[in-house]
Amino acid sequence: MLTCHPSTGGLHGAVTVPGDKSISHRAVMFGALASGDTHITGFLMGEDCLSTISCFRQMGVKIDVSDDEVVVHGAGMHGLQEPSELLYTGNSGTTTRLLCGILAGQPFRSVLSGDASIQKRPMGRIIKPLREMGANIDGKDGNLCPLTVSGSALHGITYTLPVASAQLKSAILLAGLFAEGETTVIEPAPSRDHTERMLRGLGVDVRTDGNVITLTPPEQLTAVDVAVPGDISSAAYFLVAGCIVPNSEITIRNVGINPTRTGILDVLRDMGADIELVNCTDDVEPVCDIIVRSSRLHGTRIGGDIIPRLIDELPVIAVAAAFAEGETVICDAQELKVKESNRIAAMVSELSKTGCDITETEDGMVIRGGKPLHGAQFACYADHRVAMSMAVCALACEGDSVLEDPDCVAISYPTFFDALHGLEG
Repeated sequence: MLTCHPSTGGLHGAVTVPGDKSISHRAVMFGALASGDTHITGFLMGEDCLSTISCFRQMGVKIDVSDDEVVVHGAGMHGLQEPSELLYTGNSGTTTRLLCGILAGQPFRSVLSGDASIQKRPMGRIIKPLREMGANIDGKDGNLCPLTVSGSALHGITYTLPVASAQLKSAILLAGLFAEGETTVIEPAPSRDHTERMLRGLGVDVRTDGNVITLTPPEQLTAVDVAVPGDISSAAYFLVAGCIVPNSEITIRNVGINPTRTGILDVLRDMGADIELVNCTDDVEPVCDIIVRSSRLHGTRIGGDIIPRLIDELPVIAVAAAFAEGETVICDAQELKVKESNRIAAMVSELSKTGCDITETEDGMVIRGGKPLHGAQFACYADHRVAMSMAVCALACEGDSVLEDPDCVAISYPTFFDALHGLEG
């Protein structure tokens, strides 16, 4: 357990958040499939991304890890080796789902599974389109891990996603690398486009027309170096902390602001947040420094097409809403139920302990904020995003709070608590 004290003098200073988790995963995966060496700087040394490294090492890919970079010695598109043991993906849904797309086109049999949380998360959305491409893939009870993938000849398809999901889209596109003919994915709304951007950087013909993405399979991938920007999902906790803790000003350095990921900036600004973007650059991924200052927030409505652009940030956005004047409605967020925990139920339960007026709905929550909240003992549900959200909440509550199982933050941000305390002076 960890005791969290309310902030008394505000939060001040600068912080550099860990590398983007989504980009770190993909840099290893694409580096493994490329010809040549991929040097990755800014890599997120969190447990999820280390699970991706472990899986590719089991398939014969040499990967060197040091303090300042990861070097992937690519095996080429057809150079992966059959693993002798189960591919263990830990708590990483990204590793599990994207790896299915890659394994579907390999000439060997493999079995992959993760921890207790992953074994409860539905995989049917991945299985269905991959089978339509010709993949031989089965799961426990037809829908759950462990998943068994026996490589087979794939063919391109046109597939309309049932929900906007970067993991589902990416799994199909990755399988498309090994398929005969073009693969087209149609999204109901834009989701994270890191896969498309990185594939283009590797020379792959990936065309985007509105919400339609079409990939032509390449003969090979040629390695390129990757500089991973800071993860806006990790920056989100400092953005909200800077808003709700009085007398605060925080600079978050080198944050990736890919337009498919910046929903939290749009929502916080709509709530009245004082946020400034400076030192902006735009290469494969746009990057900037973000300055956030204490703000008088007000309620808003969050739903529709913006949800895929802030799905991972919704727990900490709920914290912001708890301290905002008026009512905030979060809807169209059913995906929160099948994350590392049921994040709708988790955030309603934990914020209720503070005295927050919050109600769970079928697809989100209604938060009537603006009154003083008090500290409490918070469960974390072995969910890193719930844990970090409640740590931020504790900073603005009256009295001390206690976090159960705070170590789960290591999934994405092992040094989170040190960084947060470093801003308290």
